[in-house]
Amino acid sequence: MRISFDGRVAIVTGAGGGLGRQHALALAARGAKVVVNDFGRPAGEGSAASAADAVVADIRAAGGHAIASHASVTDAMAVARMVEDALAAWGRVDILVNNAGILRDKSFGKMTLEDFRAVIDVHLIGAAICTQAVWAAMRAQQYGRIVMTTSSSGLYGNFGQANYGAAKMALVGLMQTLSIEGAKDGIRVNCLAPTAATRMTEGLLSPQMLQQLTPEAVTPGLLYLVSEDAPTRAILCAGAGTFARAHVTLTRGLHVGTGDDAAERVAEHFAEISARSGEIVPDSGLAQVQNELAQAAAAAR
Repeated sequence: MRISFDGRVAIVTGAGGGLGRQHALALAARGAKVVVNDFGRPAGEGSAASAADAVVADIRAAGGHAIASHASVTDAMAVARMVEDALAAWGRVDILVNNAGILRDKSFGKMTLEDFRAVIDVHLIGAAICTQAVWAAMRAQQYGRIVMTTSSSGLYGNFGQANYGAAKMALVGLMQTLSIEGAKDGIRVNCLAPTAATRMTEGLLSPQMLQQLTPEAVTPGLLYLVSEDAPTRAILCAGAGTFARAHVTLTRGLHVGTGDDAAERVAEHFAEISARSGEIVPDSGLAQVQNELAQAAAAAR
């Protein structure tokens, strides 16, 4: 059955270009009313208002419904007004796509703390601000779909992106907890790890690779993650039309005790501790302590 967003209201941040633009267009094409948020393009690429307004114009020209927001996701008051505008216009907010982001790439030894903080502020704090702004409305209506945009740089690391990787992995942690807290209120929270050629990836990949990594090849995954039948606590990786899931897993491990030689026993048995046979994807952080105490109790018998 075709995924439809008729009657749904979506907010997409960083939607003036690239992935965000494609997400907004696709949601609108399937019936959603869309708040197109974008703080603006880099210097020389248009006014702060032009990017969001252009996407709104495209959606309206195709017969859809959209309004623009020029709020910075790091400005809590501006984000609150954005959500208030959506509620005033359409009465609800069903979907939030936390897509806004910036890059400040440098090797860690050359990176300033200002550049580290700037990336954390936009990706992580910005997502938290936007999510908190819609949380009460979603709880009240007993329905919500939220996507955090993570990255392989966070999941697996990437040279020159300590700030970006830290922010993106932090979003996974935010998703893990919010999916638990939102479950009783019908709020499902997931992560999308896209690979796409956007204005943030220019110069990082070859032209041949960039031709395959279109935003259109990622957005189908986003549509599923914000659909009525969406999963929750999923990390969906998407690029070039390929989709895969990433998991934060826990090995069974080994009880080595707490004696004076415990450090040496960890070293001696590290391969066994790391063995992935029987590993699990925990339902919550409690699984770690339960495993540790269970093995300690078994060793004490």
